[in-house]
Amino acid sequence: MKSPISIKRGTVAAVFIDLQEEHRQDPRYLVEGFAGILANVQRLQAAARQNHVPLYHWAYIVDLDKQDRPFHPVGGDGKSAFSDKSDPLTEICQEVAPAEGEALLIKAEASAFRSGPGADQIKASGIEWLVVAGVWTEACIDASVKDAVARGFRVLLVKDACGSGSAAMHQTGILNLANRLYGGAVIDTDGACRLLAGESVTAWQVEGSVPLRFSFDNAAALYAEL
Repeated sequence: MKSPISIKRGTVAAVFIDLQEEHRQDPRYLVEGFAGILANVQRLQAAARQNHVPLYHWAYIVDLDKQDRPFHPVGGDGKSAFSDKSDPLTEICQEVAPAEGEALLIKAEASAFRSGPGADQIKASGIEWLVVAGVWTEACIDASVKDAVARGFRVLLVKDACGSGSAAMHQTGILNLANRLYGGAVIDTDGACRLLAGESVTAWQVEGSVPLRFSFDNAAALYAEL
């Protein structure tokens, strides 16, 4: 259901996950509509900075010399098939890169909040809400959102500032998260920017348990209604 929400100033942070060059340059890992996603992320970042909302950026870096991953996909050179530590395409896209003084955190797994000091540091600063954007929706966004909720954060999931390898992967990923986004909300970039500015905005919030019973036929329509 959709209902009005507002976020108290000083209780929100903006989180940007894996907005790395490999998702627009490596043919194996292209994100559909990535240019539009980056443009929406730029708007979110501008709104956050204008309203003194802290920004946190994550990059996925795989170092198989230090990580025991027996089933991890590798290339012919023995390096990680994606996000390898030696690949320059793991750099954050320049137009959405951290500004001076903003945190860039490195994660070695899908979730930004499964391990490492990030979640504890953010929680200790009095943050209750996380505005989340990034890629891939059904993978790193899904894992990060679920771990954030488990850590007690309310998540504002910005659906058009996230993406995946196809529209179907992205839309069903958002629907799956929406079904279990307890305490949080799903919104678009326009609404998220208004919330960051202190306005009250109507957003989709889960009511009950698993309300979105989507099918192949109605998934896109349900996604559009969020």
